[in-house]
Amino acid sequence: MTKHLIIVESPAKARTIQKFLSDDYKVMASMGHVRDLPSKKLGFDPENHFMPQYEIPKDKKKTISELKKAISKDTSIFLATDEDREGESISWHLISALGLEKKPIQRIVFHEVTPGAIHQALEHPREVDQHLVDAQQARRILDRAVGYELSPLLWRKIKPGLSAGRVQSVSVKILVDREREIREFEPEEYWKIRADFEGFHAELSKLDGKVIKIQNKEEADKATQSIKAGECILKEIDEREASRNPAAPFTTSTLQQEASNKLGFSVKKTMLIAQQLYEGNFEIPDYSGGLITYMRTDSVTLSKEALAQAKEVIGKRFGSEFGLEKPRSFRNRTKNAQEAHEAIRPVNLEMPPEKVIPHIERDQGRLYGLIWKRTLATQMKAAKIARTTFRINSGDKSEYQFEAKGQQILFPGFLKVYMDSSSDAQSVLGEKDLILPRVEQGQRLPLKDLNSEQLFTKPPPRYSEASLVKKLESQGIGRPSTYAPTISTIQDRGYVEQIVDKRLKPTDMGEVVTDFLT
Repeated sequence: MTKHLIIVESPAKARTIQKFLSDDYKVMASMGHVRDLPSKKLGFDPENHFMPQYEIPKDKKKTISELKKAISKDTSIFLATDEDREGESISWHLISALGLEKKPIQRIVFHEVTPGAIHQALEHPREVDQHLVDAQQARRILDRAVGYELSPLLWRKIKPGLSAGRVQSVSVKILVDREREIREFEPEEYWKIRADFEGFHAELSKLDGKVIKIQNKEEADKATQSIKAGECILKEIDEREASRNPAAPFTTSTLQQEASNKLGFSVKKTMLIAQQLYEGNFEIPDYSGGLITYMRTDSVTLSKEALAQAKEVIGKRFGSEFGLEKPRSFRNRTKNAQEAHEAIRPVNLEMPPEKVIPHIERDQGRLYGLIWKRTLATQMKAAKIARTTFRINSGDKSEYQFEAKGQQILFPGFLKVYMDSSSDAQSVLGEKDLILPRVEQGQRLPLKDLNSEQLFTKPPPRYSEASLVKKLESQGIGRPSTYAPTISTIQDRGYVEQIVDKRLKPTDMGEVVTDFLT
């Protein structure tokens, strides 16, 4: 029989960890949750402190049977499910499902799937954290209370097969509210006037010292006639040096947002690939284990070891002038962030993307590169940028003022990590950046061209998956583990559809259900 049994959640993680251990250990997977509230009744007693009534689903009975077969009276058991509330709950449910209440149980956790982390966890076991378990149970009961009571009501009143949920229904309402904002939006006319000078252009910004808003063609024509009749004099040159700091290390939600914006990944795809990077199972020479730390986290904390390694890698790769004397720390913005967790980072920063990418799939490499660069950037010096503003008086009475803004990188700092052989500092900052020419204050500037353009205000944009995640997080709705399944569910239910530009648009059904629930 098995001497030491380690139970994790997924088979892929089990295979990776098994490679790190001797034959005395057997690593098996629970395949996620092993107990849940019954599907055909409420599943808890509101009159008895909301006491839950759990059962083992049919599709999990085989898994439980196989786990029981691996356990003898002498088997030591390590529960190694994920380190979040859901993982703690799975460990707690395993104790009951496997009948281990009277058997010594050791709970182990790790942030990364590497030989060192696994052996460290085995040397420092703890008990199951009942506070985390109770937090998960409360959320599960709330989900059931909302879904079990409201879903049948939707079946009777609207259509069979519909569902409501504590997070999903709020998500749909956010999208419906935005769609109605768009419908009710009435565009307003406005005009922009641009002056072209030698080597740069400027936008009309003020009239008689006040911010100008040109609302029709008559006002635009009046301005252009006056500007053409007068001279353009460089009234003021404002030069300032600014610093630009790096963003915080990735949390689940910020990784989902960045992967959507930079790589075009859906939230679901990001989490799938991040899970693969975390669990390992790669054939990389002289390396075994996962490539990133645990990917469901709302913490921006980096371990002391990671900070020390980041400083060393930055010094070797870019030079000591790009590193920090003291590590940079970030404040968690999410309420109730689990501080004991780490942000999402590479397990080993000395494994740069170019060393890893040849041995993993393309999209895995792209996401890994995003995480590697962000982590290093957090511990690099701020970029130093010179910002210049020209204020140019114009008009037959010098009543109009144009503004031209430019910037130039003096020291790239953390931006250096984002520059490859095909980019420079200026392109990293963005296409709108402009290096203004050298001119003297008080100088007359010949006007090369003057253009007026009619525009209309635009409605607020529809949410993308990434911006919806950001909205949910800012409102304290849901958790890192719920964003991806929620967005999938509201599309699967037909409440929301993804249109051509990957924006989320509520369907008629989504609007009907939202109106009914509100």
